[in-house]
Amino acid sequence: MNRSFRIHDRPTVQIDLVTDPLELAKSHQQDQQFDRNSDWLEAHAADVYPTCRGKHICVAGETLFVGDTAEEALQLAHTAHPDDQGSLLRYIPSKKVPRVYAHQGHLAK
Repeated sequence: MNRSFRIHDRPTVQIDLVTDPLELAKSHQQDQQFDRNSDWLEAHAADVYPTCRGKHICVAGETLFVGDTAEEALQLAHTAHPDDQGSLLRYIPSKKVPRVYAHQGHLAK
């Protein structure tokens, strides 16, 4: 199947500069909430990861919520902490195996 692409088939990217103090304050609060939830997970990772293998986890309000699906974990977290806009969602693989994270781009010579 041969398909030709026209310029309007390409996705566009729009970047907006946000200067509204209220929007900036909301963004800052969300960042702080996310950082607290991330710090909580890092501090409790040794307990969380082995017990939640094969599950989806969500940390909100510095509290762990576990579900069989991402939607379930998010729903539990948002029900308990509706004001936390910095929730952190992860899937914990069922097996602990070595993982390789490599740069996919070209390296300079």
